[in-house]
Amino acid sequence: MKKVLLIVFLIVLNLGAEAQVRIPEMSPKAVVKQVVGLTDVEIVYSRPSARGRSVLGNLVPFGQLWRTGANENSIISFSDDVVINGKTLKKGKYALYSIPNVKTWDVLFYTATDNWGTPKEFDESKVALKVSVDEEALTKPVETFTLAINNLTTNSATLDISWENSYVSLKFEVPTNKLAIASIDKTLAGPTPEQFYTAAQYYYQSNGDIAKGRLYIDKAVEMSKNVPFYYLRLKSLIQAKQGDKKGAIETAKWSISASEAAGNKEYVEMNKASIEEWSR
Repeated sequence: MKKVLLIVFLIVLNLGAEAQVRIPEMSPKAVVKQVVGLTDVEIVYSRPSARGRSVLGNLVPFGQLWRTGANENSIISFSDDVVINGKTLKKGKYALYSIPNVKTWDVLFYTATDNWGTPKEFDESKVALKVSVDEEALTKPVETFTLAINNLTTNSATLDISWENSYVSLKFEVPTNKLAIASIDKTLAGPTPEQFYTAAQYYYQSNGDIAKGRLYIDKAVEMSKNVPFYYLRLKSLIQAKQGDKKGAIETAKWSISASEAAGNKEYVEMNKASIEEWSR
């Protein structure tokens, strides 16, 4: 009987541990992801609803710093530097604060993103950028607070904020032309030393065409101004695998010098061990 009661107790205890009460959030979290040109933009924020309340000027007072959303910081991130009103905002992650007013809003990009709501102590030095934008009255009220990326072109977009009867739109420019030209130049310039090294490493490790591996590692070494010690280590191993132990020893000695300069004792010891093996 005791055993049966114990089993029942454990079952009930397990069910209680697994059961969780789930209720809807009053301000559910939303994630907006948008590519603008070649730049990734992401917004993570919570969305309060008016629910019959008067919002701007009441629930959200005019002239006071607002979290621009609910709960934790509303966070916006850019993968590249962007330009807003002629000023550069560095790539990175920012808390999005605002100061709503009747005719204009101030929008602030704040570097500290770990606050619940507004900071306990506001630090002006953490304001990466502050921009004033005109407020527009909406003819159709927006029930749920909304942040959006709209008006996309290859070089720009707008960060749009809307709630109740208010709408503000902040244009930002992205460096699409600069990124595209850099990508074209890099691609047309051909493989990099690191890509040749990686290809050589594959042929060596997979017991593939070792002649191709030698060709690629020679290219990697030739293209490098300061040849990395691990390039030289791979070249010596490929030379040894080809039967060129004399050449492998000379390259391993070069790798030792480069390893010592880089402060990598592990590669120094590996090269010394290989030289001893190839010298037999």
